[in-house]
Amino acid sequence: MAAEKAAEELGGGHGITGELMFDGFILLGASLGFVLLFRRLGLGAVLGYLIAGIAIGPFGLALVGRGESILSVAEIGIVLLLFLVGLELAPARLWRLRRDIFGLGLSQVVLCGLAVTGLVLLGTNLTIAAALAIGLPLGLSSTAQVLPLLQSEGRLNTPLGERAFSVLLFQDLSIVPLLTVVAVLSRAPADPGAPPGWLLAIYAVAAIVGLVVAGRYILNPLLALVGRFAERELFIVTGLFTVFAAAALMDSLGLSMALGAFVAGVMLADSPYRHELEADVDPFRSILLGLFFLAVGMMLDVDVVLAQPLFVIGMAAALVVTKVAIIFGLAMAFGVRARAAFVLGLLLSQGGEFAFVLFTEAERALLVTDAASSLFGAVVTLSMATTPFLMALAKRFGGVRASARDDMEGPEDAPTPGAIVVGHGRFGQTVAQMLTGANIPVTLIDSKPDQIDLSGEFGRKVYFGDGLRVDLLREAGAEHASAILFCNDGTDLDNHRLDAVRMAFPNVKILARVFDRRHLLGLEQGQLDGVFREVLESAIAMARKAMELVDLDESLIDRVEEEYRKRDCTRLAMQSAEGSLHAGSEMSFGAADSLDFDGADKPGD
Repeated sequence: MAAEKAAEELGGGHGITGELMFDGFILLGASLGFVLLFRRLGLGAVLGYLIAGIAIGPFGLALVGRGESILSVAEIGIVLLLFLVGLELAPARLWRLRRDIFGLGLSQVVLCGLAVTGLVLLGTNLTIAAALAIGLPLGLSSTAQVLPLLQSEGRLNTPLGERAFSVLLFQDLSIVPLLTVVAVLSRAPADPGAPPGWLLAIYAVAAIVGLVVAGRYILNPLLALVGRFAERELFIVTGLFTVFAAAALMDSLGLSMALGAFVAGVMLADSPYRHELEADVDPFRSILLGLFFLAVGMMLDVDVVLAQPLFVIGMAAALVVTKVAIIFGLAMAFGVRARAAFVLGLLLSQGGEFAFVLFTEAERALLVTDAASSLFGAVVTLSMATTPFLMALAKRFGGVRASARDDMEGPEDAPTPGAIVVGHGRFGQTVAQMLTGANIPVTLIDSKPDQIDLSGEFGRKVYFGDGLRVDLLREAGAEHASAILFCNDGTDLDNHRLDAVRMAFPNVKILARVFDRRHLLGLEQGQLDGVFREVLESAIAMARKAMELVDLDESLIDRVEEEYRKRDCTRLAMQSAEGSLHAGSEMSFGAADSLDFDGADKPGD
């Protein structure tokens, strides 16, 4: 009997598994086909996912149903997205953005929400309460669409990207107040067990404080323990555990899961394991976000659109134009230049994924009918579909650059290196040529397509990627290399990145080019086996040449150089010990303390 029962359960499970496999085959196949097509047409992946969802959903070919169930699972992609964004924002940087978050963000949510509410009142016969329940959510934008776009274009850390992120972050914070507004306007019987809005606010503050404390005293020690085993699977489990725990805590309090994930990311933004976590979580984010947009397309009620096509198209167009105009004006008021303000308006002009959540709550509150919710859901979806075209327009204004080219080859197929040179500009080229001259196999990595193309013209194979990321260095074979040489331009190399590289590859020698004295002092020298200021040697060579040209004796030139180097090292040690650039200033050569030549011939004598 037990065996028969087990067989029956197995057979039933096989049926469910088979159904899931078929649905997965359809979902992934449609995604692959449409995204490839829309990528080729230059319209972006998001529009491809949306059209794929419409095509296979219950209102298209009806190949797959349960769009709501798929959407609820795919919302995890938004949670993971906010976690990854949090990893990019150390608390100090978040504090720096406070004016844009609470000034520009608050103004955008209020003004756009009220303006769109007015559009809804003008275009429908809904009541004021119903129009607010529809219009306020339409004032929000799509975090799931805008942030990946900024990340892929490398614009998230630019002034434009930071302002867009600030507005989107405040929009996410506003979900709780908007849910409270819907609850206040509700015509449904009150839920006696639901907490009041002021109590939710206290819960939110307490939860954020609790997550920050947990991050410092639990998560960072846990990651250090996991790091000792150097097993990637454990990092993946730890990263997903962190995201799910923070999101579940917020959800249990009736708050935004995405907000919890964002706080968890901010907690770990200063961790040396930040880049490893980002590399491990990002693939899950990419897949689930694609599934999210696929589900949005599946939920689009085509019959509703066909019944009122002019209304849907007109309302979507009015929504986009209204938000562009308001955000443009607000950005100008906050000191943004006209061109950047217009691009910001285009970026944030669409409706957002949280509108679907708020429309559902409005239905439960008996404020709008299912038909009205579907109609404005179609408006949101159509407005999302306009974003790729608006981004093409934005590129013409210089606001969003083209993403990395598809023909750039990554280092995963590079031969086993003796050394890895990161950055193949004017500095890295000399380093790489000398190593090659010594018969050391070198793998070259650079993040600039133009530089890679130029190097290729001279027969140099340079791989594309961010060589400061541990996962990319691992793909390049860093564990087999003898040395990693960071020859990047600028000050992107910092202690957090060095910590992660040193922990991932403890037996590899690490050398770095630094931008200037300030950059050098900001690095922990114990993490480096060699550090070189980029202009020091050339400046010394130029000074030597000048002294030669004024007929200074060569022995004196050597003494000047030797003394300068000795004083410079002493001064660096004093600056490092005191943490001040002014320390050791008396060690610098001045007009009154040039070398004593002990009676030797001086220049001009």
